[in-house]
Amino acid sequence: MHHSVVLAALAMSAEAHAQQAADQPPAPADGDIVVTAQRRSERLQDVPIAVTAITGDDLRERRIADVLDLSGRVPGLQIRSADNGANPRIFIRGVGLNDFNPATASAVGIYVNGVYVASTLAQRDAFFDLGQVEVLRGPQGTLYGRNTTGGAINVTTRQPGNTPEADLSLDYGRFNAVTLQGGISAPVATDLLAVRIAGLYQRDDGYMRDTLTGNRGNNVDRWALRSSAHFTPSSTITDDLTVNASRSTGGSLQANVRTLIPQTAAATGADGLCTPAFYTSGQCTNILGYANTSRNLYEGAYSFEGQDRVSLVGTGNTLSVEARPGQPDRGDRVPACQPQRPGGYRRQPGAGHRRLLYHPAEHVQPGAAPPVERSRPAALCRRRLLCTRSDPQRLVARRAAGPARSTADNPSGVDLAAGIGDFAWPSRQVTNSYAGFGQVDFDLTPRLTLTGGLRYSADRKRFDYRAEAAAGTIALFTFADTKTFGSWSGRAGLQYRFTDSANVYASYNRGTKSGGFFSGFAQDPSLIGPYKDETVDAYEVGAKTQWLDRRLGLNLSAFYYDYSDLQVYTSVVQGLITTQLFTNASAARIYGAELELTARPVDGLNLSASTSLLSATYRDFISQGADYSGNRLPSAPKVSVQGSAEYRRPIGTGAVIARADVSYRSKVFFDTTNDARLGDRARAFVDGRVGWQFAKDRYEIALWVRNIFDVPVISDITPLPALGFDAVVVGRPRTWGLSLRANYR
Repeated sequence: MHHSVVLAALAMSAEAHAQQAADQPPAPADGDIVVTAQRRSERLQDVPIAVTAITGDDLRERRIADVLDLSGRVPGLQIRSADNGANPRIFIRGVGLNDFNPATASAVGIYVNGVYVASTLAQRDAFFDLGQVEVLRGPQGTLYGRNTTGGAINVTTRQPGNTPEADLSLDYGRFNAVTLQGGISAPVATDLLAVRIAGLYQRDDGYMRDTLTGNRGNNVDRWALRSSAHFTPSSTITDDLTVNASRSTGGSLQANVRTLIPQTAAATGADGLCTPAFYTSGQCTNILGYANTSRNLYEGAYSFEGQDRVSLVGTGNTLSVEARPGQPDRGDRVPACQPQRPGGYRRQPGAGHRRLLYHPAEHVQPGAAPPVERSRPAALCRRRLLCTRSDPQRLVARRAAGPARSTADNPSGVDLAAGIGDFAWPSRQVTNSYAGFGQVDFDLTPRLTLTGGLRYSADRKRFDYRAEAAAGTIALFTFADTKTFGSWSGRAGLQYRFTDSANVYASYNRGTKSGGFFSGFAQDPSLIGPYKDETVDAYEVGAKTQWLDRRLGLNLSAFYYDYSDLQVYTSVVQGLITTQLFTNASAARIYGAELELTARPVDGLNLSASTSLLSATYRDFISQGADYSGNRLPSAPKVSVQGSAEYRRPIGTGAVIARADVSYRSKVFFDTTNDARLGDRARAFVDGRVGWQFAKDRYEIALWVRNIFDVPVISDITPLPALGFDAVVVGRPRTWGLSLRANYR
């Protein structure tokens, strides 16, 4: 079936070539951003998808060095993490996953140079030496694989070329923070082989303080290396190989404690827990009598100081073969930054392999006699093969060839002090993934394009689970099952181009996320699953426009999601244990609108602003007797706003550059219950930077400040009321520093 789709695409390509050759989308001009949101190079303004692209220079200017730094900087994007070195939880337009267990797939896919990063444990590894980051909003289940009901983040690292290049940067800032990164690339054989080597080193003392020892916590100690090779044996064949390794041994997460057990009538709320006004009064404790009386969110009494150890080794390879009917194999090369020439197709098999080891030793509860300490070592090995075939003229047919195989081991343990118990839940999951998919874009008229795509995905998962106590000497129960989860997804859309600078589009997308088995702490086998696939039917309309000779850009989108069987992580109190639950909610309804504006009113001044309006609520969701219908989805603020201003003034052979960035989000909840104590009020953050580039921009020195007004960054709240506390995860306070940078090109 696949071959018939490809042949049909090629036949239609040859027939339409004469008409369309003179009516191709415009080639990128200076200042245009080129993206691969549809698995081919196109101008951002020509893509009928809501996508935000952040270039490598912009990433550097905004000091985005981690996927977590993207949170709040793109319309509808919120990212949380309750681990110091791993497990980002990514939400786009309210669609994401609250579960922190490593065997659970994210609802937002991350791709690095076209290769899918399967494990959430490995998603923070690639963020250095970057060329561009694209955030695709909405389901991307046709071209970017399964498990993208929320969207996808497409990361491109800097690639070697025919010109020798080298760059080096050094940052020093508050908490003795040092970031050193750089790279060097050179051609080994001109027009045949080029290589690049890049590296990163980060360390700091940490921003949390242990009041028992005076030591700092949540510190960073990390290095990463990447080597890349770009091989072009002919004008129609390219092969890109990357090999990377990284290791993080920073301090384990130290969260601020919120004690909940009231010791006086005055401190007791209607729910029997401590009222907010008494959290630090000394009249509220945990189950061991510890009371946190400090209002400083960045300190606590930690009797245990551990490490998050994350080690990763990975490889990725992409082979591209382009054939041009009626043209010889050798000819003019197609620049990577321009639309591919009409009248041919490209075959792009990509393969990736990652080996990851993760062992966090975490201190969950501050206090001289902590009731909870946990160690959750995990290992992940992922192999993936992705093959695609496409007509670069905009008639596209694609497929994925399997199997893709992944394994996840999660030996987890909780040590409850004071004789409460000692439990562990080692588990192992092996996944084999298969998919077949295709997408065709057909020009009904020179200005009107019809898009159709279809995908079938199947994951066969084998899951083994053991619940045990007393250091493994007592088996509470075991669970073993194998199940195949299969579903259809697809896309249908229309795009009308008024001019090269203005187009409108309407689309329907069905996205799916694979079902599976719950790998967290369960008290009986019925809580493990299996749970079902989740499905999003997404309807979207949008417009992309540029005005005043491309000095003004305005993009608009409006969307409506019918969200079925969404996978939801919740927790309930059963006796002295806070039990984790993972189940399917009946439905949710999501709708909203987004606006992105860019402007260059005068030479040297660049302005941008964006906003997102979002309504995201559960419908008919009852779990363990609790009714969550009408509650807002986690990490789904009703309003979020981003803005930036950058001014560049030439001076001699260089320039002075000043930049300010602001972001705002309205109130958010961190869990399904929408309990007021498990949310965070509206917050606004401001960053600033001023620098001097000289010697024809070869060198730069800059001063920067993050979170200028020192607004608390509440990134997550983990409720453990059975133990008498909430763990409040706090991000970095105000930081400042100096940057030095040199480059040779």
